[in-house]
Amino acid sequence: MQRLGRDGGEVSGVDVVLVSVPGNTLAEAIGKLKGAQGKIVIDATNRIGAEPPPGFRSNAEFIKSKTKGPTAKAFHTNFAALYGKLREARKTPSNLWCGDNEARTVVEQLSRDAGYEPVSAGPLSNAGAGSS
Repeated sequence: MQRLGRDGGEVSGVDVVLVSVPGNTLAEAIGKLKGAQGKIVIDATNRIGAEPPPGFRSNAEFIKSKTKGPTAKAFHTNFAALYGKLREARKTPSNLWCGDNEARTVVEQLSRDAGYEPVSAGPLSNAGAGSS
């Protein structure tokens, strides 16, 4: 695993990129990311107080336009403050995701590894529904 901050960096040596930045900083963050072309990218941003970049219905669709790889929207409806308590839940909480089928295996495995039950919400075009 490789972690990058707001200054971006090189990701050509990784298999999957998870983008988790405030929604209003997405365009700047993606612009600083190098080596993401063709990679599976998971968009965990939210649009609270921000709109997707002009011309796009969702942040995930914007990311796909820049990276040209399989893209999914996931982990954006979960409260990060509760991650450490997932194993204490009476039932396994769900992680809603939508995206390209080529990203399915990775998103579902990461969801399970994190303690969630993955629930598909359909294709990436559904990422623009609601406030994702």
